[in-house]
Amino acid sequence: MDPLLGQLLAPKYDAALVLLSYMISFWGALLALQCAKSMFRKDGTLDLGMTICAAASLGGIGIWSMHFLAMQAYRLTVPIAYDVVLTAASLAAAIVISGIALYLAGSHGKFKVSGWLAGSLLAGVGVCVMHYMGMYAMNLRATMLLNPTIVVISIVIAIAAASAALWLAFNLTRLLHRVIAALVMALAVCSMHYVGMYAANMICTSNAPLIPLKIGGNYLDVSVYAVAGLLSLCIFWVVLGRSMDENKLVETLR
Repeated sequence: MDPLLGQLLAPKYDAALVLLSYMISFWGALLALQCAKSMFRKDGTLDLGMTICAAASLGGIGIWSMHFLAMQAYRLTVPIAYDVVLTAASLAAAIVISGIALYLAGSHGKFKVSGWLAGSLLAGVGVCVMHYMGMYAMNLRATMLLNPTIVVISIVIAIAAASAALWLAFNLTRLLHRVIAALVMALAVCSMHYVGMYAANMICTSNAPLIPLKIGGNYLDVSVYAVAGLLSLCIFWVVLGRSMDENKLVETLR
C-alpha cells in the first residue's frame, strides 16, 4: 500500500547486506593499513603511488563502498534512487580527504601527535561529508529531516574512529595486529553510518524531485561492486609492482 502524504516512513534493513557492508569496510580498512606502512620511503619522501592506494582503499572501499552497500540494505516503502553527480562527488571527496588525512598523520614517515590530531579531525569530518553527501544524493518521494543531536553524535564517532584508524595505520607492524585493527576500524565506520542513518526521518511527499541523472536498484549494486573491485585490482597491481622493483634492487646490490 502506498504511504500517505506527510506520513513518517519507517525503514527496514536487509541483514545480509548490512553484514556485507561491514565485510567490504573491513577489506578496505585492511588494504589501507597495508598500504599506509609504505607511504613514506626510508628517507622520508612520499611514495605517491602507495599514498593513492591507501587513500583509495580507505576512502573508496572502506567508506564509500560500505556506505552505498549499507544504503542498499536500507528499505523504505517508496523507491530510492541516487543523484549520479552527488554520488560520484562523494566518492572523490572520500578518497581525497582520506589521502590528505593519511599524509598529515604520516608526517614524512615519523608519527607525530600534531599531525595525527590534524589528520584525525580532517578524516572524521571527511567521513561525515561523504556520508551526508551520500544521503542527500537520495532521490525519493520523501523529505529528509535530520535530528541535530544524533548528527553531532555521528560526527563524534567519526572523529574518534578516524583517530583510532590513523594511529593504528602508522603504529602497527604485525599482520595479525593489522587484521584486528581493520576489524575495529570497520566496526567504527559502520557504527558512524548507522547512527547517521538513525538521525534521518523521512516524511512522504507527492513526488520525487526531478534530476537529470540518477541510479538505483541493481545498477547501484553493480556500480559499488565495480568500484570496489577495480580499486582492489589497481591497488594489487601497484603493490605487486613495488614488490618486484624492490626485489630487483636487492638482487642488483648483491
